[in-house]
Amino acid sequence: MTFPNHPDKYSVESLLRAEDIVGYRHRLGRMPNLNSPHAALFCLERGLPRRMRWRFPVRKAGSINADLHETRRTPLPVVILTNFGGGAPIVAELAEELAVMGVTRMLLMTWGGILQPDLKPGDIIVCDRAIRDEGTSHHYLPPEKYVYADPTLVEHLKNVLRQQGAAFSVGTTWTTDAPYRETLPEVQDYQAEGVKIVEMESAGLFTIGKVRGIQTASIVVGMDSLAHFRWQVPERLDLIQHSLEVVYAATLDVLGKA
Repeated sequence: MTFPNHPDKYSVESLLRAEDIVGYRHRLGRMPNLNSPHAALFCLERGLPRRMRWRFPVRKAGSINADLHETRRTPLPVVILTNFGGGAPIVAELAEELAVMGVTRMLLMTWGGILQPDLKPGDIIVCDRAIRDEGTSHHYLPPEKYVYADPTLVEHLKNVLRQQGAAFSVGTTWTTDAPYRETLPEVQDYQAEGVKIVEMESAGLFTIGKVRGIQTASIVVGMDSLAHFRWQVPERLDLIQHSLEVVYAATLDVLGKA
């Protein structure tokens, strides 16, 4: 059976919507304390807001299936989400709710598995499209191989990284739900296609961007590697941690501007 399993999947409204959940939280008085949020950063490295608070002071703003922090000194406040686990389903759920709350720009920063031999741990990849090898996007959009990041947001990221003097590349990410089912034939095919990295969230976020009409993009820092058709891990994490800090600063720079 090919997806969708029901012929009316894309033509009817959902019985439960993000608007309903946000409205329910309002009625219960359980909304996070945010200052008219317009931008959000999904940060898979959960210790970064605390580690980088000397440069980007934050305050705890509550939670919605994620811990929410809000920046204090960016020109416009940015919501930073941490401690939400990982994967496209939770990112898409949170992105829907944030969109209802008024957020119009969302970035994701995470780490991923390197697929190209010329990439190394700590390399930064700005993702302009994602292969939809997860399930979430197929509940929203008819089957297609790719879903795309917002090109304007991608350009802003590239410009800020250049201004910071950071090395990076731009390309496709492979988003999967199943990290323990990344098979040799898939890796060989995607490597031949030039796919740079594999992770678990980007396609979910890009899909909500397309459905909700908001700007979304992602940056992935290379961590482990499948580029030589076996799993390899870095001996040191200092370059990766440095790149995550560079990416964190770049994303807040992009999101904190009007």
